[in-house]
Amino acid sequence: MKKSNRLSQDPFYRQIFKLVLPIIIQNLLSAAVSSADVVMLNYVGQSSISAVSLASQYAGVLFMVFYGLGTGVTILCAQYYGKGDFRAIQVIEGIAMRFSLPIAAAFAAAALLIPEQMMLLFTDDLELISIGASYLRSMSVAYLCWGVVEVYLAVLRSINRVIISTAMNVLAFSTNILLNAVWIFGLFGAPKLGAMGVALATSLSRFIELAACIVVSLLSKDIHLNVKYMFVRNKLLFSDFVRLSLPALGNDVSWSVAFSMYSVIIGHLGTDAVAANSFVVVVRNFGTILCFGMASAGGILLGNIIGENRLEEARAGAKKLMKLTVITGVIGGVIILAAMPLVLSYAKSSLSEQSMYYLRRMLLINIYYVMGAAVNTTLIAGVFRAGGDSRFGFICDTVDMWCYAVPLGFIAAFVCKLPVMWVYFFLCTDEFVKWPWVIRHYRSGKWLHNITREGLFDA
Repeated sequence: MKKSNRLSQDPFYRQIFKLVLPIIIQNLLSAAVSSADVVMLNYVGQSSISAVSLASQYAGVLFMVFYGLGTGVTILCAQYYGKGDFRAIQVIEGIAMRFSLPIAAAFAAAALLIPEQMMLLFTDDLELISIGASYLRSMSVAYLCWGVVEVYLAVLRSINRVIISTAMNVLAFSTNILLNAVWIFGLFGAPKLGAMGVALATSLSRFIELAACIVVSLLSKDIHLNVKYMFVRNKLLFSDFVRLSLPALGNDVSWSVAFSMYSVIIGHLGTDAVAANSFVVVVRNFGTILCFGMASAGGILLGNIIGENRLEEARAGAKKLMKLTVITGVIGGVIILAAMPLVLSYAKSSLSEQSMYYLRRMLLINIYYVMGAAVNTTLIAGVFRAGGDSRFGFICDTVDMWCYAVPLGFIAAFVCKLPVMWVYFFLCTDEFVKWPWVIRHYRSGKWLHNITREGLFDA
């Protein structure tokens, strides 16, 4: 009881719980959309589930690009918000847009013009290529909308307006689920479009979310979604954004592309492994919701504290955040364990016996995998970046994924030709290999910096 009272009275814990709840709701809805895709496509067939799972890897990579840019936004905006400099926040938003819009346009053009070639990277199964290509074409609009929405929502979150950003996501995700049902099951006289219907639902819901962001911007007194910010020049802020964002962007893209290589490896091990992994991804997403929410909330709060130049308080806050992370990692594992009977019961209606064998063992492996992901995400994407240190994570994740995990997976699968489950097990050791270096960097305190500047607009 005394410990509970201390937690409720501690300002850091009160603030982080206030921030984390909307973020958890947002992450929960995001996972719900992914699970809804799998649940509804389960009535279409195993091939549709597999094709969408593979094609969605591109959306995952693009999202990580935006997440990396959003991280640069959050690092700077959270500290400048602590300092009370809203003009700097507007300039940072415009700088991020200069990067996000061209990247979104490139992905949209590729999805529209060469979707078959994009699918060939993951599979040589002609049926999966055909289904995946139709999905990618319909996703092109969603890619464009993301380029604007994710930057603006990152700004809102960094200045503690997480309830507004969560409301935008609630609107998009609920619309997505509703439209999924309409175009998969042919509700209200609509055509049954299968995998393409999932993509159309995502694109339309993201367009609605963009429209909602514009409305919020028009009603805001200080932070607007304005294209003219893209043309505001400030050399100091631009150099800071590049210095902080590019390592974060490189970190997230390097990690997400490497993680997509896992799908490449699994995709060439057969449709049974792909289908099983499609269900596992959904369950793991639910298991990591609390962990990742805590990392995001902690990063924002620590950034605000550092921007106010309360460095010792930030160091103490990081220690408290680590304790919470361990707890959330354990909870994540328990969630996956508790979900297993339900998932296995539901999946057996559409998956083959071999897929069910893989699914059961993959879920067991992910019970412990969540803890590794929780600690590393909180430190690399939360604590270190809040202190202006995005370079360490980039180096650490790149070495871990590209020098260890991906080569190990390819060697296990295609050189040693090990059984599928041994390949999957080796792929799931990546988070634990980097623990010693990540924890040592955290204890060193070298990540802690106040990166705000004086006299930005004196000229």
